[in-house]
Amino acid sequence: MNFPPKIVEDAIEEISKLPGIGKKTALRLVLHLLKQDKDATSNLTAALSHLREDVQYCGTCHMISDTTDCTCRTITRDLATICVVQDTPDVMAIENTHQYKGLYHVLGGVISPIEGIGPEDLHIESLFKRIDTSEPKIEEVILALNPTMEGDTTAFYITKKLKALGIKVTTIARGIPIGGELEYADEVTLGRSILTRTIYD
Repeated sequence: MNFPPKIVEDAIEEISKLPGIGKKTALRLVLHLLKQDKDATSNLTAALSHLREDVQYCGTCHMISDTTDCTCRTITRDLATICVVQDTPDVMAIENTHQYKGLYHVLGGVISPIEGIGPEDLHIESLFKRIDTSEPKIEEVILALNPTMEGDTTAFYITKKLKALGIKVTTIARGIPIGGELEYADEVTLGRSILTRTIYD
């Protein structure tokens, strides 16, 4: 007798390929699914199939969408501002703050020479085209990229191009988090906090 059975082992193997899920967690998930009625498993299977087959990317902002033309240009948003992010989860994180009402542009990654990713592999050119043809005109581009070497390289590349077009370019503030203590902050973060200090009010 083989344990676990090959069918269960195959399911564990596939589920453990998901990010953040090891073999033990995959086993727990498989055993949980086996305890559910068949409808629950069928619903999950159908949802995953639809996810892979039917989800598309907006041709304008490159966010996940039901169609190739999502509602990224609605009258309820500030059409003069674009927030540039690395990927869709960043959009969700910013939206959850309820502090931003402008448009988004998803790059689909960052420039990384080590991994062989250049500007042509990202949605950077479409950002420039979008800004050039936008009505009303884009007045500000906010760069909300991760504070890594690759993120900074990408931000520098985009900034250099946009400033030549006379576009206002800003970046999200970087510094000590709320509730953080100075003695535990790394030198780079603390240094940026000092350099990008603001008026206290």
